[in-house]
Amino acid sequence: MNRTWSDVVRNALAEDVGRGDITTNALVGAGEHVRARLVAKEDMVVCGLPVVSEVFQAVDSRVRMLPEAPDGSGVHAGNTICILQGPARGILTGERVALNFFQNLSGVATLTRRFVEQVSGTNAKIVDTRKTIPGLRLLQKYAVRTGGGSNHRMGLDDGVLIKENHITLAGGLKPAVEQVRELAHHLMRIEVECETLDQVREALTVGVHVILLDNMNLEMIREAVGLASGRALLEASGNISLDNVRQVAETGVDLISVGALTHSAGGKDVSLLIDPHA
Repeated sequence: MNRTWSDVVRNALAEDVGRGDITTNALVGAGEHVRARLVAKEDMVVCGLPVVSEVFQAVDSRVRMLPEAPDGSGVHAGNTICILQGPARGILTGERVALNFFQNLSGVATLTRRFVEQVSGTNAKIVDTRKTIPGLRLLQKYAVRTGGGSNHRMGLDDGVLIKENHITLAGGLKPAVEQVRELAHHLMRIEVECETLDQVREALTVGVHVILLDNMNLEMIREAVGLASGRALLEASGNISLDNVRQVAETGVDLISVGALTHSAGGKDVSLLIDPHA
């Protein structure tokens, strides 16, 4: 995991810093050391401090980060999240890349926590999707876990999910499942997307492990739960919001997948402030 984080960090720094920080190198002496604070400007769930640390280590290994609020903790506006100490040039050069990662990941973790709290007391788990920012999937899925959610498959090579277009090209739900079974090993579970209750019945007949209930209304979801009677895990997906997720969870589904966790989470507002008196 750290190796992949390093790859993402290196690419981000190459994009932002390029051949060097012209402004900082002109205005700040090479030997100047400072103390800085990462401060929350709104309430949030902290997420991304290991990535922040890696950014500054990549810029200048002498920069030290001292966490005040670890990943997964909740902070309020005005709270100090971490303290940075070290060469001023390294801290200023790495600032924007570090904040870009931190703001996005904290946004994902915060939104996930809100969804998880909405379904508290039910059996439903909140899970993410593959609707992530390209290149940031591993980090965003880490943020979902930090917020209390669970991960769906990491990529196409991580599990079987037979969707509408697969069913069309295979000539039907049953032949699609049968073809996958011929290739999938015995430890791999098969999930199939269903848009109608008839498809749910067919999926149960062929013995799939997980059924994704795609854009079904509450009445249909409740009926699907009754049809399954525990024979397969049921995942509700499509048009899930903070306003309706509790009602969906109370139908008895096992999983609720929410693409908005990663594709629509707004970045959280933070500032990096140098202490002039340090």
